[in-house]
Amino acid sequence: MRILLIEDDLSLSYSLSFQLKKEGFLVDVCANGGEALSRIREQAHDLLLLDWMLPDMDGLSLLKKVRQDENPVPVIMLTALGQLQDKIAGLDAGADDYLVKPFAFEELMARIRSIARRPRHWQKSALLSCRDLSYDPDERRLTGPGGSCSLSRREGSLLACFLQNENQVLTRAALLARVWGPDDAVEDGNLDNYIHFLRRRLKAVDSRLSLRTVRGIGYRLENCHE
Repeated sequence: MRILLIEDDLSLSYSLSFQLKKEGFLVDVCANGGEALSRIREQAHDLLLLDWMLPDMDGLSLLKKVRQDENPVPVIMLTALGQLQDKIAGLDAGADDYLVKPFAFEELMARIRSIARRPRHWQKSALLSCRDLSYDPDERRLTGPGGSCSLSRREGSLLACFLQNENQVLTRAALLARVWGPDDAVEDGNLDNYIHFLRRRLKAVDSRLSLRTVRGIGYRLENCHE
């Protein structure tokens, strides 16, 4: 199970992330709503652990945006706001569960297990499309004018960033943080390798789109025939 933890309390975030990883989960971490929304739209997660009080966009507003995107990912809200009206507001906004701080880690694990037992057939990710390309995140299959091919998980996550930001320069730092995670120790050359892999994939499906290197900054997905 891949979990996105959205929590601005660095001490709590580190503690929860450490314990969840010990339990065998893959954990991505965000400290604000804006970054979290980008990660949610670019990567598939099995569960969001969402703090209500965030520095830029409160958790309730973020949750509403996620549901407006028709993203059915399960959400457990983690918050110090424990009044009945707060719980009702969170659940009505689309939360699947609500846990009031401070809480025992064992209780959080029990709620995660409850979420995991639910049927998952309805959690299909939306198809990503851009120009002559379409990408199915669930099947990790890229389709273009010349056919289709399968991608690795990392290739798919990286490609999703570009498909949702056509003609936008994405910095190397942003790509590394979004695809590998802000806490992962990854060599800079790994990104270049995966860009090379994606260029081969685009060529294999005969797409008119290409990944252009913006020297000293990052990369941009653009139509090479315009």
